[in-house]
Amino acid sequence: MTEWFPKRTLGSLPAEAAVRFGEREALCFEGRRWSFRQFSEDVDAAARALVALGIQRGDNVSLWLPNRPEWLHLMFGLLKAGAVLVPLNTRLRAQDLQYVLRQSHSTTLIATGRSGPADYFAILKELFPGLGRAAALDGAASGFPDLRCLVLVGAPPAAGTVAWSGALDAGREVSAGALAARAAEVSPDGLALILYTSGTTGFPKGVMHAHAMVRAMTDHANRMGVTTADTILTYLPLFHVFGFTEGPLVSMLTGARQVLTAAFNADEMLDLIERERATIIHGFDTHFKDLVEAQARRPRDVSTLRTGVAAAGMSSSVPIIRRANATLVRTLSAFGMSECNVGACLSFLDSTEEQRCEASGYPAPGFDIRIADPATGTLQGEGVPGEIQVRGYMIMRGYYEKPDETARALDAEGWLHTGDMGLIRPDGHLRFMGRYKDMLKTGGENVDPMEVEALLLSHPGIQQVAVVGLPDARLSEVGVAFVLPRPGHRLTPADVLDYCKGKLATFKLPRHAVIVEDLPMTSSGKIQKAKLRQWAQANVPAPH
Repeated sequence: MTEWFPKRTLGSLPAEAAVRFGEREALCFEGRRWSFRQFSEDVDAAARALVALGIQRGDNVSLWLPNRPEWLHLMFGLLKAGAVLVPLNTRLRAQDLQYVLRQSHSTTLIATGRSGPADYFAILKELFPGLGRAAALDGAASGFPDLRCLVLVGAPPAAGTVAWSGALDAGREVSAGALAARAAEVSPDGLALILYTSGTTGFPKGVMHAHAMVRAMTDHANRMGVTTADTILTYLPLFHVFGFTEGPLVSMLTGARQVLTAAFNADEMLDLIERERATIIHGFDTHFKDLVEAQARRPRDVSTLRTGVAAAGMSSSVPIIRRANATLVRTLSAFGMSECNVGACLSFLDSTEEQRCEASGYPAPGFDIRIADPATGTLQGEGVPGEIQVRGYMIMRGYYEKPDETARALDAEGWLHTGDMGLIRPDGHLRFMGRYKDMLKTGGENVDPMEVEALLLSHPGIQQVAVVGLPDARLSEVGVAFVLPRPGHRLTPADVLDYCKGKLATFKLPRHAVIVEDLPMTSSGKIQKAKLRQWAQANVPAPH
C-alpha cells in the first residue's frame, strides 16, 4: 500500500509545476515575467551551473542575496542538485557572517556585490582580504577551511570570485541526463535546509529540515484555499522561513502567481496590489500597520485581496490586525517558527473575526500542540497559560552541530519546547502570549509586556512601542517602555508614563520611558528586545 502522501523533494517542484501549469505566469519581478515552464528552465540552468562549479551532493551552500529572481533559481537549483541550502540573513555583517559560514561548514558562498546602500563586497573583503587581488579564493588562509568558492551574482567580476554569468555559461556543458541523475539521487528524507534563526539573542542556530515542507505547505495552501486564480505578493525576505514557504513553495505547489519584490515599502506594495491584482499578502503586525496607515493616506484599489497570514494573537497586535481586516484583507492567524515551520497552527477561511485576530490558529494536520508548566512539566488545562510545546513530522532534526542546544529544545518523546507562552482556548485555537524571557516579574507579580504595549499603542501620538524588563533591587524587575512617536507628535517620557496611570494595575505600570527615533528590528519585522534590554541596563539610571 502506498503512502497517502508520497514523499517528494523540494527541488522537484519547479519541473512538476511546469508540467501542470505550463505557460501560466509563475513569477513577476520589477516588470519581468516568467511562465512556469520558463521558471523551471532557469532552475535547471542554475542547477547545471552549480554542478559545473563542483558542488557535490550534501555540500552546504550559503546563499547571501536580497530578494531577486536568481535567489529562487538558486534555491531550487541547489536542492535539485542535492546540495543543502543555507539561506543567510541579508542583515548579517562581518562578525555574524563569519560565524555562520564557519559553523555551517559551507563549501560555497553565493552573494552579491551591492544592494541599495548595503555594500556586501566591502563586508566580504573584511573576511577575505585577498579579494580583488588574488586570482583564487583561499578560504583556509582566511579562516574558512571548508570554503572553496565565492560566487557573485549581479556584480562586476572580481579576482578571487566566480561570476554567476560565467557559471551559467559553464553549466551548458552539463547534460540534462547528468542533472537528472543528480536529482534522482536526492532523498526526500535527506537534509535539505539549514535555516539560521534570527539571532535576536546571541549567535544564531542552524535549524535542520528535510523535504517534509512539501507536505506541510500542501496542507497549508489547501486550508487557505490557494488556487491558480491567486496572486501572492512576496515582500517578506526569502531567507526567512515565512517568506521562503509562503511565496515560492506555495506558488510551485498550487500554480498561484508570485509577485516578488526586493524589499518592503508600504506605498509601493499597495501600488503593486492595485496594479498586479494581488489576492494574498502575509506579514507581521509591523507590515500590516504600515500598510493600513499608507492606505489611509492614499487609498488604492485593494479589492482583489482575499486572505493572507498575519502573525497575530499577541495583545499588542490585535488592534492592528483588526484594522487590517476592516480596511485591507481578511487575514488568517497562525503560529510557527523555524523549528516547526510557519503553520503548526492556522485558522480557517470561515473562522470568526475574533478567532482570526485574537487567536493564533488551529492545529494543522500532523501537528500536536500541548501546554505545559515550564518548571514542572505538568500539562495545563484549557485556558491555563504555560509553555507551548509542538510535536509532529515537521519538527526540526535539531540544531546543526549543537547537540546540547538540541537536547534542551527536543525531549525524548519528540516534543519541541518552544520557549513561548500560550494557552489552548475553549474553541481549540492556540493563543500565543509571548516569549517567556520577555515576561516581567515585578514585586512578585507577572506582567505581560504586550498588555502594556497594547495600551500605549492606543495613544494617538505613538507609532511603535516595546516594553522590556530592567533589574530592580526592590521589585526584582520593572518595565521600561521604548516609544517611537508618530511623525509630527512630540512626546516626553512623562507623557508616556502618565498615559498609563489609572488604566493599568499599579504593578504593571512601566517605571521608565525612553523616546526613540527607531527600534532595532530583525529583517522579518520583529523588535529585537534583547538589544533594548542591554541598552536599558547600560543607560537607565538606578532608582535613588
